[in-house]
Amino acid sequence: MRTLRIAAAVEAVSLTALLGNVLTAHASAVSALVGPLHGTAYLVVIAATVAAPAAPPGSARRALVPGVGGLLALRRLDSGVRR
Repeated sequence: MRTLRIAAAVEAVSLTALLGNVLTAHASAVSALVGPLHGTAYLVVIAATVAAPAAPPGSARRALVPGVGGLLALRRLDSGVRR
């Protein structure tokens, strides 16, 4: 679960950085650095969600949403743990 929390945060922050870069300076160096980081975080979110023990139904589908999927999956996993 810790891996998923870190990857979800990196995914959200890197998406924010990419969108901010596109809307402002559009520096290719930022895109070249942050783009692969975002893609890797996205894949880690999906893998960590699928590998989560006793994941509630629908949590893997939520992880597939680009950008905020990790946060949605975390919310679903946390609600499933509390029940």
